[in-house]
Amino acid sequence: MESYKLAHLPSHLSHIHAALYVDVSDAAALKRRLIAAAAAEGDEGEQERAALNFAFIDARLITSLALLKAAIYSAVLSEAQGRLLTKTVHSEIIWTLNPTNNISEAMRRYGVSETSTSLVAVRVAGPELPPAAIQRAMSAAIRGTPVPFTDLAKQTDWAAVKKYHKLANDTAIRDAKDNIDMEHAIIDEIVVSCAAIKCVQA
Repeated sequence: MESYKLAHLPSHLSHIHAALYVDVSDAAALKRRLIAAAAAEGDEGEQERAALNFAFIDARLITSLALLKAAIYSAVLSEAQGRLLTKTVHSEIIWTLNPTNNISEAMRRYGVSETSTSLVAVRVAGPELPPAAIQRAMSAAIRGTPVPFTDLAKQTDWAAVKKYHKLANDTAIRDAKDNIDMEHAIIDEIVVSCAAIKCVQA
C-alpha cells in the first residue's frame, strides 16, 4: 500500500492510501456486498459501510499511477469545496476516471464488477487512522494478492481504455500505432488530462 499526504487540504481529507490487488477471486461477492451495504439500515449498516469505505476501482482501466492520483486529487478537491456530484469522495474518484458525466456508467465501467480480477483500493482519511489499520481493512474486503504499483502496467487493458475514451480515431494515436510504448504514453497523457480537469468542466 502507498500512502501520501495532501497537507494543504482539510485534515479529514489529507491522507491518501492506495493499494493494488491482483488475482482477485471474490469480485462478484464484493460487488453484492457493496450494494447491500448501501441499503442496509441501523448499526449493522453503518458498520458494513465503514468496513467498505473505499473506492474499489477496476485496475484494468488505470493507465498509470499519475491517472490514479489525478482522479484522487480532483475528487478530494471537489469534496473540500463542497462540490461533489456523487454521494462520497470515494465514488467521486470513480466518477472522475470516466470520460463522461454519467454516474451509473462510471460505476459500471470503473468500479468493481463481477469479472474484475485486479482492483485498486483507495481510502481518503484523516491522520487519526493508522495506515496499518487501513491496509488490514483493505485486505479484509478484497480476496486477492497485494502487489506494488510498479505492476500496474501489467493489468491495463489499453483497448478498453481507448474504447471508453473514444480514442480509436485520434490522429496522434493512429500515427503511433507501430510504436506501442509511444501509443500508450499518448493515451495515458490524454486520460490523465481528462481526469485532472473534469471537476472544472462538470
